[in-house]
Amino acid sequence: MPNKELQDMRANYEASFLLEEHCDKDPVVQFGRWFREAVEAAVHEPNAMAISTVSAVGQPSVRMVLLKSYDQFGFTFYTNYDSKKGLHIAENQHVALLFWWGTLERQIRIEGVAQKITKEATASYFHTRPRGSQIAATISEQSAVIKSREALEELYASREKEYTGKEIPLTENWGGYVVKPVLFEFWQGRTSRLHDRIQYSLAADGLWKIERLAP
Repeated sequence: MPNKELQDMRANYEASFLLEEHCDKDPVVQFGRWFREAVEAAVHEPNAMAISTVSAVGQPSVRMVLLKSYDQFGFTFYTNYDSKKGLHIAENQHVALLFWWGTLERQIRIEGVAQKITKEATASYFHTRPRGSQIAATISEQSAVIKSREALEELYASREKEYTGKEIPLTENWGGYVVKPVLFEFWQGRTSRLHDRIQYSLAADGLWKIERLAP
């Protein structure tokens, strides 16, 4: 059973619920409000998000990644371009994101189009990462079958030694994507499964249409 503190937190958010008049006209601003509240509530890794991709033959795949930045242009994450997700995006740019903050009984769905960010922007971020993460990016053939954990660690140790005292180079197959949204859904859990669902869809005139969905 949830402890008293968690029960009180859920009660506070249940009492606030989600009405249209609570929502900003701009879904990115609304996302920022909820994201800040998730941070303030000490949600573990509030920037963790599921990303769903679909292959050229229609096979969906989903996995967790970390949101690194967001603004009016979209939601940015980083990965290996040769990974399964990277190959899917090369075949089909349409993706979906999902944030789930269970302690707040909230989720946000985002649908949009993924595009590579510039090499310059990727390089700027890459060199802010922990050194170990930079080294790992140079050795991991993400999503490929490998011989063993031992072989991976041996390669890491070799590369770590190779780059001692040197700047770690950014490989061509590692970088960022920005997901440009066309749809948002803000979901607030409520009692009796009568959840609040507010959807923003991008209209042809570039404005966001706000609608309530049935729970």
